[in-house]
Amino acid sequence: RRRGPAGADGHGAVRPAPLGEPVWDFIPDNSKAAFHASSSVYFELDLTDPYTISGLASCQMLPHGENLQDVLPRELYRRLKRHLDYIKLMLPHWMTPDQRGKGLYADYLFNAIAGNWERKRPVWVMLMVNSLTETDIRSRGVPVLDLYLAQEAERMKKTTGAVERVEEQCHPLNGLNFSQVLFALNQTLLQHESLRAGSLQAPYTTEDLIKHYNCGDLNAVIFNHDTSQVPNFINTTLPPHEQVTAQEIDSYFRQELIYKRNERMGKRVMALLRENTDKSFFFAFGAGTA
Repeated sequence: RRRGPAGADGHGAVRPAPLGEPVWDFIPDNSKAAFHASSSVYFELDLTDPYTISGLASCQMLPHGENLQDVLPRELYRRLKRHLDYIKLMLPHWMTPDQRGKGLYADYLFNAIAGNWERKRPVWVMLMVNSLTETDIRSRGVPVLDLYLAQEAERMKKTTGAVERVEEQCHPLNGLNFSQVLFALNQTLLQHESLRAGSLQAPYTTEDLIKHYNCGDLNAVIFNHDTSQVPNFINTTLPPHEQVTAQEIDSYFRQELIYKRNERMGKRVMALLRENTDKSFFFAFGAGTA
């Protein structure tokens, strides 16, 4: 929780769906009070706006009606399909009794996360693969904190808004060149294939993120990795030319998704505060930003 100028409260909103008890239950009372007292609540994106959701969906799609099978090397596509077939097979075993009790089905969950995957750009498929782990699957079904706050703000008739546009979140990811994207997807698949084989342990999980967030210590998770949104491809076992590619991707994501983004969001927050000195604001941004 970061205190801003008079009438402004900043709050880091963990994105992943909480495990068991919602993150909101662990939010300090003074932050909850600030949320209730505010007249306006601002997020990175307005997740209650249908245009935002459709914009996020369309920016992930390959252009000109292409399919992944058309653009990926044959063996990489086969490995991806094999991994997704494995995920679909394992989903019923990963789901919790609580999820089943709420009426969630394995096919529904798979389609909610991976539906239309053959039409998506490879970089978004890479991120999708990273969200298809047992720990993340078991956490599905509880709203992420910022969506929960958006729904609460709407229910309480507060003014809501966003400091980012959809294209500002999409363009940096779509800005990687094709060879970088292929490298990233290949490394991601290698990691998950090793996890399946039991020869690798996940560097950190959604559960770790929730635990560290609740304990007030995100440094242990967030700032030892590229960002909270993308995997870390740098490791000492890569050959030198691949280490260069991994470093380029890491630097690009840091620059685009952390430094430039924080500066842009910070300027917009300050402009809102300067232009509305008579209003009280609550800002809920993802952990790892601002």
